[in-house]
Amino acid sequence: MIRRARQIKDHASEAALFRRRALAGFLLALAGLGALAGWYFRLQVLRHDEFATRSEANRLRLVPVAPARGLIYDRKGRILADNVAAWRLEAVPERAGDAAKLLASLQGVVALDDEQKAQFLRDYKAARPFKPVTIKLRVPDEEAARFAVDRWRFPGVELVPYLGRVYPYGDLFAHVVGYVSRIDEKDLAALGDAGGAYSHTGKTGLERYYEARLRGRPGFRRLETNVAGRTVRALDTLPAVPGTDLRLSIDAELQQAMVDAFGQLEGSAVAMDPRSGEVLAMVSLPSFDANLFVNGISHADFKALNDNPSRPQFNRVVLGGVAPGSTIKPLTALAGLDSGLRQPGDRVLSTGVFRLPGMRGRGWLDGVHGWTDARKSIYESVNTYYYQLALDLGVQRYDEYMTKYGFGQKTGIDLAGEIEGIVPSPASKMKYAKQRWYPGDLVNSSIGQGLWKVSPLQLVRGVAAIADGGNLRRPHLAVAQRAGFDAPWGPLPQSPPARISDHPGNVKVIQEGMEMTTGGSGTAARVFRGAPYRSAGKTGTAQVVNRGATAVDPRSLPLWKRHRALYIGYAPAEAPTIAVAVAVEGGGFGADTAAPIVRKVFEAWLLGRKAAPPVSKEMPAASAKPDFSDVRGTPATAAPAARAPVQVGP
Repeated sequence: MIRRARQIKDHASEAALFRRRALAGFLLALAGLGALAGWYFRLQVLRHDEFATRSEANRLRLVPVAPARGLIYDRKGRILADNVAAWRLEAVPERAGDAAKLLASLQGVVALDDEQKAQFLRDYKAARPFKPVTIKLRVPDEEAARFAVDRWRFPGVELVPYLGRVYPYGDLFAHVVGYVSRIDEKDLAALGDAGGAYSHTGKTGLERYYEARLRGRPGFRRLETNVAGRTVRALDTLPAVPGTDLRLSIDAELQQAMVDAFGQLEGSAVAMDPRSGEVLAMVSLPSFDANLFVNGISHADFKALNDNPSRPQFNRVVLGGVAPGSTIKPLTALAGLDSGLRQPGDRVLSTGVFRLPGMRGRGWLDGVHGWTDARKSIYESVNTYYYQLALDLGVQRYDEYMTKYGFGQKTGIDLAGEIEGIVPSPASKMKYAKQRWYPGDLVNSSIGQGLWKVSPLQLVRGVAAIADGGNLRRPHLAVAQRAGFDAPWGPLPQSPPARISDHPGNVKVIQEGMEMTTGGSGTAARVFRGAPYRSAGKTGTAQVVNRGATAVDPRSLPLWKRHRALYIGYAPAEAPTIAVAVAVEGGGFGADTAAPIVRKVFEAWLLGRKAAPPVSKEMPAASAKPDFSDVRGTPATAAPAARAPVQVGP
């Protein structure tokens, strides 16, 4: 009985324990279900929009669509940068199979060099199985036709049409238009999410400067994909917006005439409309074929360009700096007139030697020109006039005027990388030469020698300002744009000109002196004799190496030791429509090589004449009266019997 009672009691205890455990389990299960329900509520209700977007992104893929790049035209509508239909050959790894076998089977159908094969093998190895890999860009029509016939032999290999960039004029506009090249990681980072739409980007010239306008805006295709990322179907497309077309002020015929005028000589030249600042022609010689860079230049071509001592890729107009020589004299004379230190009729006696006050022994040699006023100082290029004028101005005031004339600063042309140049001063000499400034430095600077560094753009801007009565304009290449082929052209606004002088009479004196340079006893009279128009100009010679104590004819020196020949000018003198600055590497004297080039450019523009056939790179025959006054005078080894008088006055 006792045992029976104990069993009943134990059974009751076990039942109570089971009920407690069952209740605890039920509560735990209920809590778990509640938590799960709460989690589902959070996913399906509270964060529904977020996860729906993520789910859609896993199923849908946006593929960028490349826009057509904007075209570039010259002033008469000739295309300088075009888009042409082209073919590229691509292979999808999962369908094309082994890369080496594929290349072997393509032999005889598509021509591939070693570089193209190596690049394809690298890309093929790194690519995802379903992503196409380029075998060859710009497949010629003949090869494309041959591949189309044998296409059945190459599963997974396709000819893909696209628009490729081409430069119809080759090397004629390489330094102006520039070129595009294949996009790199740095470009992709700069473009952000839209970078995948572009295969090429502007690297130099206008292609680089106006890249944001030319490249257009990409479109997108919305594709439905499976879990592996493969496309199932295309849903819809947002079309791309083509790039902006540009029309330039450049004239292709004048550009060719300018190149022809150089013949085999090397150097740079710029022609500008002084009334507007529009650049009419701009060359840097030697040049290169911009088409070489579009789809990746070969090692052989790149090595040939880099090993060329004349540096064809170097844009001498924008990046190159030279001493201006005597081409700076018209502006220095204007500074003297505007400062009030000189009047047009004031004369300085040129006796052939100049020495600083108190100087003994050595001095500066110059030709004997007699009494010289502002006009004569320009057309006979009289150094003595400028030596004393610069000393009277003082270095600070001299620099202020040269800066006002646009030197030591960028012109603002629509090309990247333009240099500022150097205006000689105590600060610039200490910065670049680590030396003190002496009064003799200012004497040298007055005739464009010494520490000077100017670009042809700055020179043409300065002479154009004289031609236009004192208006210093911004040189520019692009003058109009349009948003599409059917859209109207709209002008690109330009900033108003600055004034280099508030005294029209003083500017007129400089114009008269420059016009007399091309006639009478002027330094360029021989070159412009018989021209059916009036022009104005100034010869210049920039010293490259010190010729020592004797005046050595540069024709006896190797080409690299010869001085740079310069000329600035404008025409017609009475109503200028063109201003030109020319710098010839190793050209010797400005009147011998630079001035004849300018005459040919004037006649191509004004008369429609073509340049003469190219000439030898050797110097032309010596003129009857070589213009040695453009070069810094060689210090005399012995002082004259009496100090050379320097007088100012009637």
